Amino acid sequence: MSDGEDPRAGGASPVATVIADARLIDPDAGEERAGHVVIRDGRIAAIHGAGQSVAEIVAGLGEHRLVEARGRCLAPGIVDIGVKVGEPGERHKESYGTAGAAAAAGGVTTIVTRPDTEQCIDTPEALEFIRRRAVTAAPVNVLPMAALTKGRQGREMTEIGFLMDAGAVAFTDCDAVIADTRVAARAMTYAAGLGALVMGHPQDPGLSRGAAATSGKFASLRGLPSVSPMAERMGLDRDIALVEMTGVRYHADQITTARALPALERAKRNGLRMTAGTSMHHLTLNEMDVADYRTFFKVKPPLRSEDDRQAIIEALRDGLIDVIGSFHTPQDEESKRLPFEEAASGAVGLETMLPVLLRLYHAEDLTLPALFRALSLNPARLLGLECGRMAEGAPADLVLFDPEKPLVLDRFKLRSKSKNTPFDGARLQGRVLGTWVGGRRVHEG
Repeated sequence: MSDGEDPRAGGASPVATVIADARLIDPDAGEERAGHVVIRDGRIAAIHGAGQSVAEIVAGLGEHRLVEARGRCLAPGIVDIGVKVGEPGERHKESYGTAGAAAAAGGVTTIVTRPDTEQCIDTPEALEFIRRRAVTAAPVNVLPMAALTKGRQGREMTEIGFLMDAGAVAFTDCDAVIADTRVAARAMTYAAGLGALVMGHPQDPGLSRGAAATSGKFASLRGLPSVSPMAERMGLDRDIALVEMTGVRYHADQITTARALPALERAKRNGLRMTAGTSMHHLTLNEMDVADYRTFFKVKPPLRSEDDRQAIIEALRDGLIDVIGSFHTPQDEESKRLPFEEAASGAVGLETMLPVLLRLYHAEDLTLPALFRALSLNPARLLGLECGRMAEGAPADLVLFDPEKPLVLDRFKLRSKSKNTPFDGARLQGRVLGTWVGGRRVHEG
C-alpha cells in the first residue's frame, strides 16, 4: 500500500491514485457502500461502484498508484475543532510538527487550533507566526482560531476584523469564560456585524472556579472540589440570551450534561444560529474512571455521570449535538504527576480519537456515517470548508481505516510530545491505515 511519497512534500501529485475495493462512508447521504475512489489533482475525481472492475478504471488513467483497501473503510478526513498546540511558548509540550504527525496518524486532516497558548493568539502578528510554522512543519491543514478578548482576560475585545483578515476562522476565549456580560455582548455584537463565528465554553465561571470533579457522591467520597452540572446549564442559558440579543453565529464547544440539553434544543427550535459540540472523553468515559485520583483522567469540564454520558450520546445520535472534538491538550509529566486538585487538566487526543470513538460504533450507539457526520461533515460546514464529503469534486482529504483491527494503546508510542492520555493500556478496535490531505498521502499505517 506504500506509494513512497514524502509526507511533507508540497503540492498535489499529478499522478492519479486509485483506492480500490473500499467500504465508502458517506456522512452526507448517511450510508455505506462498496466502491472505488479515484484521486487526481488533490480532489476526488471519480467514485465508482463495486460492480466496475479495477482493471477498467485504471485502463484510462495512465500512470497511477493503486491502493488496495480490501474492504476496509474509507471516510472523509476528520476536522478537529479545538486543538491546542504549544507554540508559541510551550513548544516542549507540543509543536506543529508533532501535532501534525499525530493528526495524520489519527486520520485528522484539518486541525483548528485554540488561542490559549502561553502567548495568547490575539494579534494578526501571532496568527502570521502560526501560519508560517504550520505550513512548514505540519503535514495536515491548520486553521487558527483567535481570542475574543485581549489576553483572554475578558475586559477588552480583540480586533476581530483584522484577525479575520489574517486568517482567523473563529473567536474564542476557551475556558476563560467572560464574566462581564456587557463585554461579552459587545464582542458578540461586533462579531455578528462581521459574520464571525464565536465559540463559547458554557460554564458559569464563579461556580466552576477551582473544581476538579462533578458534584455528587463520587466527588464527596474522594474529597474533591466539585461543580454542579447546573453550572453548564447556567452558562449556556446566558450565552443563548446573548445570541438572541446579538444575532451572532455561536458554537458551544462542549456540552457534557443532560441538564444543558433542553435549553440547547429550545434555542435550535427557535431558530437561533447555534451549533454545539462535545468531546471524545465525555462520550466514552465517566466520573468513575477517575478511580483513585488518576490525573490523566482530569479534563475540563470534569468527567460526568454515566447518565450524562448516555444523554450526550443520544443527543449526538439525534443531531442535537453537531460536532465531536478531541480537545487535544498536551501536558507534560511534571504538570500531571501532582495531587489531583493541583494537576493540570486535559488529555491528548489527535491520534487516539478515532479508535476511541469506534467504541460507540462497536456498542451500536452510532453508525459510521453518523460518527463521521460529527467528525467531518458538520465541522467542515460550520467553518465553510469544502472537505468532509465523500463526493466527486470534493477535496481528497480522506482516511482509510480498519474498524475491527484490535490494538492495545501504548502512550509512549504516540507521536505527540506529551503522552497524557487516559487510554494508556486500553484495548481498542480500529486502526488508521492511510491518511490523504489534498490527495497527498501523509500517513501509512
